[in-house]
Amino acid sequence: MKDYKKYYIIPASPQDVYKALTQATLLKLWTGEEAVMEPIPDTPFSLWDDSITGVNIAFEEDKKLVQHWDFGEQTEPSEVMILIHPHKQGSSVELRHKNIPDEAFEDICRGWDEVYFAGLADFYEEG
Repeated sequence: MKDYKKYYIIPASPQDVYKALTQATLLKLWTGEEAVMEPIPDTPFSLWDDSITGVNIAFEEDKKLVQHWDFGEQTEPSEVMILIHPHKQGSSVELRHKNIPDEAFEDICRGWDEVYFAGLADFYEEG
């Protein structure tokens, strides 16, 4: 199991970034895929047509979300924490992803960088 931590700059306010990560309609706009998401603890979520599934754990409006991601029969949850901070260019987003299965680590890191946060940044740069 491996952990991944990285910071991303998103050209949008913390409020807008939080909404884009927690509202199904906005998630669909910037991912191009159906999303199931409610910013309510203990609710299931699904992104990218069920490519990413899990359970929402905690939310702090405009600042933080915590999720457990599913990786099959894994015993320990794979925890994703996203912290959103104000930044002079919009928002600094801190990603902490713990307990990533070794065999999925490279794909997950590339997905965070090239799809998830690149897509979110592009969404706001185009808007």
